Amino acid sequence: MTLLDSWTQSSHTADGVTHPTYRKGTGPGVVVIHEIPGLTPEVIAFAEEVVDAGFTVVLPHLFGTPERPMSPAYVGKVLPKLCVSREFTTMATGKTSPIAVWLRSLARSLHGELGGPGVGALGMCFTGGFALAMMVDTSVVAPVLAQPSLPFPVGRRRAADLNLSPADLADVRARAAGGCQVLGLRYRGDVAVGTRFDTLTEEIGDAFIRVEFSGKGHSTLTEHRQQEGVDRVLAFFDEKLHG
Repeated sequence: MTLLDSWTQSSHTADGVTHPTYRKGTGPGVVVIHEIPGLTPEVIAFAEEVVDAGFTVVLPHLFGTPERPMSPAYVGKVLPKLCVSREFTTMATGKTSPIAVWLRSLARSLHGELGGPGVGALGMCFTGGFALAMMVDTSVVAPVLAQPSLPFPVGRRRAADLNLSPADLADVRARAAGGCQVLGLRYRGDVAVGTRFDTLTEEIGDAFIRVEFSGKGHSTLTEHRQQEGVDRVLAFFDEKLHG
């Protein structure tokens, strides 16, 4: 049995864009967006924990090979393709990655089916900021940013940027002011995150819940897993989606 055999494979289409999905569990919906290089065993294992905590989890498959283990060679194979993909904004500031439109549609669909207060959304690393972009849609009530790394932090401006257009940032501010909190996790020494946690604090104030760990690790929920981080994420989802 492979790691995804117990998950139901399907797909979601929005505005002419289609990506495969994997789904498992019962309860409120949570969209878990994998990091680079893809749906690795560690990402799937984390998603299983979210399922076990009482949620319906949907895993979009955006790039890479499902179940293939993390390795530097694998990252080196996937990353150049992402840098030229039209779905992802990797260097520009003040822009939202186009994939956010598809992800918002996925969240709306899941919420429409399952009901409740809304759905959770969690992005990691390359996809970390996508959960913030999904927050523009009111179906997303529990956004989690795990080490958000776009745009790539080359220079101060990119290091501080939230990978959002001005209009989307205004919507995020408005939702935060209305009570939608954002949970963020990072290692303090992780240069890939840049200074965007400071930007989030400046933009949405106390609505941004900062969880920071000592050291220079990167993947807070997978490769460099922090149990406290996992616990904080599950508690956040429980409060916002089960409460």
